[in-house]
Amino acid sequence: MLKEFKEFALKGNVVDLAIGVVIGAAFGKIVDSLVGDVIMPFIGALGGVDFSNYFIGLNSAVTAPVLVEAKKQGAVLAYGSFITVAINFIIIAAVLFMVVKLINRLKRQQAAAPQPDAPPPQDVVLLGEIRDLLRQKTV
Repeated sequence: MLKEFKEFALKGNVVDLAIGVVIGAAFGKIVDSLVGDVIMPFIGALGGVDFSNYFIGLNSAVTAPVLVEAKKQGAVLAYGSFITVAINFIIIAAVLFMVVKLINRLKRQQAAAPQPDAPPPQDVVLLGEIRDLLRQKTV
């Protein structure tokens, strides 16, 4: 059983997936910082809006004007946090779209470029042989 687990864990796909998860987690932190520390302050400065403190208290005991304090007083519906996460998702989706689009463009350019080391297609080889045979018969 240990041998089977070792074979499974060391397969290329599992290692690639693990690396992808770690990079994805780091990328998520970068995007969280981008949204929270760069984009949201600009949105707040433009419209005087700070989404982080948009909430509705779900009981009468919640009277605090700040979300952190309100959560200590009782249950709250923090829809401002949801707006921040939604903006986060849109930014991640846009960045991933651009990355995939760039990768696809590079793949198309690489496929379109002539490859000097590649052998010629079989039909070209056959046509060359036919040409050579015809030249021999006419001489």
